[in-house]
Amino acid sequence: MFIWAVVLTIAFVGLMYLYPYLYPVEKTIPGEKPIAKKKEIIEKPQQKKPSRSSSVQKKKLTFPEKAEIPRLQTKKEEQVIYHEGYTVSYNSNYKIANWVAWELTAKEAQSKKVERKNKFVSDPKVKGATARNEDYTRTGYDRGHLAPAGDMKWSDKAMRESFYLSNICPQDPALNRGVWKTLEEQSRLWALDYEVLLIAAGPVIKGDLKRLGTNRIGVPTHFYKVICTITDNKYQGIAFLLENKDYKNVSLQSLAIPIDSVEKVTGIDFFHLLPDDQERIMESKVDLDCWSF
Repeated sequence: MFIWAVVLTIAFVGLMYLYPYLYPVEKTIPGEKPIAKKKEIIEKPQQKKPSRSSSVQKKKLTFPEKAEIPRLQTKKEEQVIYHEGYTVSYNSNYKIANWVAWELTAKEAQSKKVERKNKFVSDPKVKGATARNEDYTRTGYDRGHLAPAGDMKWSDKAMRESFYLSNICPQDPALNRGVWKTLEEQSRLWALDYEVLLIAAGPVIKGDLKRLGTNRIGVPTHFYKVICTITDNKYQGIAFLLENKDYKNVSLQSLAIPIDSVEKVTGIDFFHLLPDDQERIMESKVDLDCWSF
């Protein structure tokens, strides 16, 4: 009996000695919960997803090449002539342009590289009959620029060619030196604001125009100017349709109209190389908040 008691005692002591090794426990600080043993986790690398803003970011809007060039939608005499600073659609019947189109950049608008020339000459590229200086002599009309000399100070050649009579129309002096000049100056300011403008200008050739001089130059009753630019990644347009008369103190802003209105009067499709859906929106209205006056 005594031997069994000794055996049990030894077994009990041995069990107490081996228990911590068989069933280990985490050490804890009094008052704290024991920290669970972390499992080893192998995470798979995840591909970085593009943010929502980057996935819907619009492509930067630009102008198609030669987007300033209009096209006639009604039958007229036309010879398209390319010069350094502008392109002209010359009407040999009236010896004036159907339209003149050019691109005006901020760099060109602020250039003072070349001084104004003031030498009006016939366009050597015109085929057939052309206007001459004597056709304007003592008529009471100014030789009014369509693409202004002030936009061509960046190049000696562009300046000289701006005085070709294919770029000139008979204008009432009060128009030429008044609101038409104001519009030219304002356009250069817009070019500084927006970096680049596409511009087309010309006379409204409709019906039978009054004639002037030996070469029977057409005298327009109205002139137009249409302008397109890009701002906030959208095309924006503005247009003006002016009678060949004195506007006195009428503000330029009050004369702004949609490009569509000029297209209906002239039969000319402006900026037709732009995407059709964007062109329709741009030409249907004028957002005056985009055009500082």
